[in-house]
Amino acid sequence: MGNLCHIHVGTGKGRSRFMKWKRKPQDVMDNDGVAIHEGVKTVGVESYCDFSAGSTTPDLCICIVTWNMNGQEAPRNNISRLLKAALLESHILLGKATMQSLQLYVFGPKNSELFINELKMDKYSVGGCGGLIRRKKGAVGIRINFKGIRMEFISCHLSAHTSNVEERNSQFRHISNSLFSKNWNPYARPAQITIWLGDLNYRLQGINTFPARNLINENLQQLLTSKDQLLQEAERGQIFDGYCEGTLAFKPTYKYDIGSTSYDTSHKVRVPSWTDRILFKIEDSETINACLHSYESIETINSSDHRPVKAHLCLKINKQSSPISKKSISCLGIKV
Repeated sequence: MGNLCHIHVGTGKGRSRFMKWKRKPQDVMDNDGVAIHEGVKTVGVESYCDFSAGSTTPDLCICIVTWNMNGQEAPRNNISRLLKAALLESHILLGKATMQSLQLYVFGPKNSELFINELKMDKYSVGGCGGLIRRKKGAVGIRINFKGIRMEFISCHLSAHTSNVEERNSQFRHISNSLFSKNWNPYARPAQITIWLGDLNYRLQGINTFPARNLINENLQQLLTSKDQLLQEAERGQIFDGYCEGTLAFKPTYKYDIGSTSYDTSHKVRVPSWTDRILFKIEDSETINACLHSYESIETINSSDHRPVKAHLCLKINKQSSPISKKSISCLGIKV
């Protein structure tokens, strides 16, 4: 499977509104002693990114793409080479984390390695009997301090099938607690930005496949978000508490017949679902403002049973809190 993430800063024209998301403290309780959960905050998409001079100029723009390639489009061992060749003119590979078909690559513009203060990679596997029986699920991660911005990218593949909600929840928690824990430093400062991307495998539940497809055919797929397991479980406080995600305005990304625009026509006729997701969390809203400029699927790529999903996130750093350079920076990651 494959995921892509790209970060850059540039100049241009347009408009932009940067948003601060205030986070409640962990384990806040109501008057009855019940934990209050933030769940996933759905954020709107701004049509333009303002790179013009002025107070709203972004300091860091991140373009993320995730794609479950279904093991067909590119041989595992050649992905790094193909990416390097495609980005040869402008980028270099800064780091990679791989685990069988699960791969994450981080690229930056040439000479950007001079601005890295910290680069760590890790992985965490779940199930698959060590990968001997089937492709191993789990996650790979890259933690990077680039020009003073502490970022963490987590690319994962969780368990499949509609009924395995609790298994996916458990895997999410284990990954969150286990990545980068081997050499954990209690005095280390946490990541300011955490981005999860991948085939999270949460499905639509409580609706049959043909009513769901009828709504999608009428471009009314947003009416299906109340059936989305990921948002339901986040609302219950089980996963992704305090994370943000763009509006699910695009069509569900799974399961397509390979090479076509038709959803699953096998005997299983699976319910279309938003299995492929990109979520992010800003840990310090006093230091970092964020604005989401796109969250969409790439409908023109149909060589897998999943559609790629991409997001464009722009960040504004409070210079009084974080001394980031105004120079352009760029980062690209892919998971397969």
